[in-house]
Amino acid sequence: MNIEIGSQEAETTLPELLRGVLLGNRYTITLRGRAVAELIPSGISDHNAVVAAVAQMNRFMSSHDAVHGIDIKALIDGGRD
Repeated sequence: MNIEIGSQEAETTLPELLRGVLLGNRYTITLRGRAVAELIPSGISDHNAVVAAVAQMNRFMSSHDAVHGIDIKALIDGGRD
């Protein structure tokens, strides 16, 4: 459930809001009626942002030629040093 709350109220009721987040609530914090922040459970990503990023990557991959002769495993292992 997404609940809109003013910044002043969010400031004074933060412990209650955090308990609400633990129960699954999501809060949109507003400043003068304009959304400025989201208070959501830690580790939750925005599904729409993920979908958009995957679509952007697919567009990029389809518009560029494949690179041959590169050992991906070696690149990955090399980045772990």
